[in-house]
Amino acid sequence: MDFSEVIGQKHLQSHLLTTIENGRIPHAQLFIGKAGTGVLPAAIAYANAILCSAHTTGSEAYSACTKQTANFAHPDLHFVYPVNTNDTIKKHPVSDKFSDEWREFLKENPYGSLFQWFQKLGIEKKQGMIRVDEAADMMKKLSLKSYQGGYKVMIVWMADKMNTECGNKILKLIEEPPKKTVLLLLTEDEQQIMGTIQSRCQKLHFPLLSEEDTAHFLMNKHQIDENTALKIAHRANGDANRALQLASEDGDDLAFERLFIDWVRTAFKAKGNKNAINSLLKWSDTVAALGRETQKKFLVYCIEVFRQALLKNYKAEDLLFFEAEDPKFSLEKFAPFVHQNNIFEITQALEDAAYHIERNGNAKIIFTDLSISLTRYIHKKELV
Repeated sequence: MDFSEVIGQKHLQSHLLTTIENGRIPHAQLFIGKAGTGVLPAAIAYANAILCSAHTTGSEAYSACTKQTANFAHPDLHFVYPVNTNDTIKKHPVSDKFSDEWREFLKENPYGSLFQWFQKLGIEKKQGMIRVDEAADMMKKLSLKSYQGGYKVMIVWMADKMNTECGNKILKLIEEPPKKTVLLLLTEDEQQIMGTIQSRCQKLHFPLLSEEDTAHFLMNKHQIDENTALKIAHRANGDANRALQLASEDGDDLAFERLFIDWVRTAFKAKGNKNAINSLLKWSDTVAALGRETQKKFLVYCIEVFRQALLKNYKAEDLLFFEAEDPKFSLEKFAPFVHQNNIFEITQALEDAAYHIERNGNAKIIFTDLSISLTRYIHKKELV
C-alpha cells in the first residue's frame, strides 16, 4: 500500500514524505483520528515509503520491497493491535497469534473499525487490549537488527487500548529507541494514552475526510454513480468506513436506529406512566444482553443522533447528515426536544454510561439508570 491508495489527507501525505526526503523521520509519532479518516492506511503507506526508500524507484529491489509491504509481510514491518482470547487462542493472546486474521482484515478494509476487528476475531462481546505480554514482544522485535539492514517500523493500531503495565514497559523504548527504528502509535482517543508517552511523540491529527474525497473514492474504487456517491459521502460525515457500510448496507446503524427510536418513544411516554417505565426496563434488558463493544458503539451512535437533532433545532442544515430509515421517525419533529437546556445533560449521561460499560459495570443497571434519566431530560423545557 502506498500513498496513492490513501483517501485524501494530501497535506499530511506531503508532510510525511518530506520527513523521509529530509532524513528527519521522528522515531516516535502519534497519529490521531478516527479509523475512517485513514490513520492506518496512511501509517502503512508511510512505512512502505520508509522501508523502500533505500532502493531506487522502479528497480527490482524496490518492486520486491513494495510487494512485501502490500502483502503486509515485510520482515521489518511489525504490527501491534488489541486482542483477546477466542475459540482458537485460549491463553496469552498477543498480536502475532492473530497475524493471519490481521492480514485478511487489512486486505478487506484498512479503514475498518475496532469493532469490526473484534468481530473478525469473534471477541465482540469482550474487550480487546494491548497487554504487558505484548510489550515484551515489541521490545524484542525492535532490539534485533533489521532484516534488510535499513529501518524497522512498528505500527501500534488503537494504541489507546494499551493498558498501563504495557505503557510503562515500552516507555524506555520510546525514550531511547534503537537506531533506525520508527514507532507509529495510532489512536482515536489520545486522552486514553499515558501523558508520558504523549509527551515523547510527535503528534499528527487526521481531520475528517472531505465529501469530495469520499465520493471520489466510492466512484473510482467501488463503481458507484456520482449522485449516489455524493449522497453517501454527505451521510458518512468524513468517515470512509461509514461510507462503505452505507454503500453495502451491512452496518449496524439500522439495528441501532430501531433501538434508539424505541428508546426515545418510550421515554416520551414514561412521564407519569408506570406501564411505560416497565417498557423502559425491558428495553434496558435488551441492550444489556448485547456485547460490551456493541453497547459502547450504540452509545456513540446515540450521542451523534442527539447532536444532529440539536443542529436541526437550531437550523444548522449544512451540518446535517442523519437520515432515518424508519419513515415514521422524523428528525424535524424530534429536534425541538433537544436544545441548549438539556443537550449537555443528555450527552454527559451517555458518556458516563460508556465510561462505566468500559470498566465492566453492570450493563442492566447502567442502561436502566440511563433510561430513567432520559425521561427527565427529554421533557425538560427550553428556556428562551
